[in-house]
Amino acid sequence: MATNLILAAILLLCLVAVAWPFLFYPLILRALPTRPERPVDGPVPSASLLFCAYNEAEAMPEKLANLAMLKARYPGLEFLAFDDGSSDGTGDLIAAQGDLVTLIRGPGRSGKAHGMKQLAARARGDVLIFTDANVLLDEEAVGRLLARYADPDVGGVLGSLHYIGADESATASVGSLYWRLEERLKDEESRTGNVLGADGSIFSIRRDLYPDFPDSVLDDLTVSMAVVFVGKRLVKAKDVIARERLVTARKDEYRRKVRIAARSWHTHGHLRPQLRRMAAIDRFKYASRKIIRWFGGLFILTGAVAAGALALRISPALYLAGALGAALIIWIGVRAKSGPFAALIDVLIAYAATLQGVIKAMSGRTVTIWNPAKSR
Repeated sequence: MATNLILAAILLLCLVAVAWPFLFYPLILRALPTRPERPVDGPVPSASLLFCAYNEAEAMPEKLANLAMLKARYPGLEFLAFDDGSSDGTGDLIAAQGDLVTLIRGPGRSGKAHGMKQLAARARGDVLIFTDANVLLDEEAVGRLLARYADPDVGGVLGSLHYIGADESATASVGSLYWRLEERLKDEESRTGNVLGADGSIFSIRRDLYPDFPDSVLDDLTVSMAVVFVGKRLVKAKDVIARERLVTARKDEYRRKVRIAARSWHTHGHLRPQLRRMAAIDRFKYASRKIIRWFGGLFILTGAVAAGALALRISPALYLAGALGAALIIWIGVRAKSGPFAALIDVLIAYAATLQGVIKAMSGRTVTIWNPAKSR
C-alpha cells in the first residue's frame, strides 16, 4: 500500500511539473498586480536594426523588400547585417542593395553571437533592434516599439511573433500552439514587471545596456537578461508584430530544439551568478518558464515509469492494456501527418529534443553555429 502511494505521489508531481509552465504558472501570473509603465515626454530615440544571416538567399528578397519599406517609413532607421560565411550568395544579395544595409562579412562560420557583437559595436542608434534574417516586421512595428522607451525605467522591449503556415503539418500546428501560449505568458510577465528573456525574432534594448559575453552563449537570452540584471524593465509590446514561417518537418524541428536547448542551458550556467541576485519574483518567473520546461522530458519519462509500475501493482491486465494502448497511440501518431495523435507525438518529440539538448550542454558540449531549417 505504501509503495502504491509513493508511486501515485511521483506520478502526480510529474503531472504537475509538466503542466506547471502552461497551466499553474499562468494562473499565478494573472493573480499578480499590474506594474504600470510611466512614460515621460521626450524625443523619440534613434534606432539600429541588426540581423545575422547564413545561407538565407531564398528568404533575402522578401527580407530586403521589408527593410526598404521600413526605411521609407522611418528614414533615420539604420540597418546592419552580418553574413556568417554564406555559400549561397546571401551576402552578395545584401550588398547589392547599396546604402540600404551596412554589411559585415564574417571570415567563415563564427556564429550568431559573434556576428551580433560585431554589429552592435558599429551601430549608432540609441536603441538596438534585433531580428532574424527570415523575419518580417509590420510597417508600424518600429514606431510602436520605440514609443515604449518613453518610460525611462524601460531598458528593453520585445515584440510579438506571429507564425505563418500553422496548417501545413502537425509539427507546424504544434509549434504554432506552443508559441501562442508562449506569447501569452510573456504578456502576463510584462504586465507584472519583467519578461524573463527574449528570442531572436524581435526584441530591442538600449544600446548602453548591451553586455559583453562569449561567443558560445545564446545571445538573445544573454542580451535581453542584461536589462533585468541592471534593474531596468524588460517589457513586451503586443502591437509590435513580426512574422515568420514555421518549420514543418519533424527532423528540422528536432535539430532546432536540441540546438536551442543546449545553448540555453550553457547560457544559464554563464548567467547563474547574476540570476541569483535577481528579485524573488523574477527568479520565480525564470524557474517557472525556463528551468521546469527544460526538464519536462524527464518529468514525462519519470511519470510514465511511475504510472506503469503503479498499474502493474494494481493489476497485470491493467498494465498490459495501458502498454498496448500507449504503443498503439504512438504508432498511429508517428504514421499520421495531422490530427491529435500526430500532434501528441510532436509534443513528445519536442520534450525529448529539449532534454537531449540540456544533457548535451551538461556534458560540456555546446553549439556555436546554426543552419536555417530547410522546411520553412
